[in-house]
Amino acid sequence: MIDLSFKTYTRFDVDHIRQTLLAIYAEVYRERLDEPFTTLSEFDDRLSRYVLAPQWECVLGMDGDNPVGYAFGYTLQPGARWWDGLLDEVDSGAIVESGHRTFALNELMVREPWRGTGCARRIHDELTSHRTEERVALLVEANHPKVRRTYESWGYVFLAQIRPDFPDAPILDVMLMSLSATLRGRRERAGRRPEPTTRRGPE
Repeated sequence: MIDLSFKTYTRFDVDHIRQTLLAIYAEVYRERLDEPFTTLSEFDDRLSRYVLAPQWECVLGMDGDNPVGYAFGYTLQPGARWWDGLLDEVDSGAIVESGHRTFALNELMVREPWRGTGCARRIHDELTSHRTEERVALLVEANHPKVRRTYESWGYVFLAQIRPDFPDAPILDVMLMSLSATLRGRRERAGRRPEPTTRRGPE
């Protein structure tokens, strides 16, 4: 197993890591940088908006001195625009936010040399396993079923499709997972028995 280490950052650190985040993004999305929604400038603009959100946090995975990839997100607030653009009918209770219910995972990406090594899951779990929200939500492009299946194997379930309020945004699948599942999976991989939990799962 790769001896992965982690560095955690908050909104106050973003100026120190912005170029690293942009460089990894440009490498991972190098074949799609000419598409309107995935240009480097569009991602940079979204990053600037994301870091203003409450409790934004980023985890950068490191293999020695080499950055492997990262994940970041923030806590959804009451009336969050994150749910705008739903294309399917859902129970209204599923999208009610209290300010401490949902951690929105905005990005998770790993550089090609480290793909297929479990690093993506480890970075994901490092970011989410200590969060105090009830659940984590993420978006997957609807035309990437393989990625969706990977998240489903981690414990995510499909809720609905959505088209975010961004220029040229694609149709995305909304996925939800109980944050207790992240903690349980991490304990199992560490060889510890999962503890019983009464926390609510995705609705």
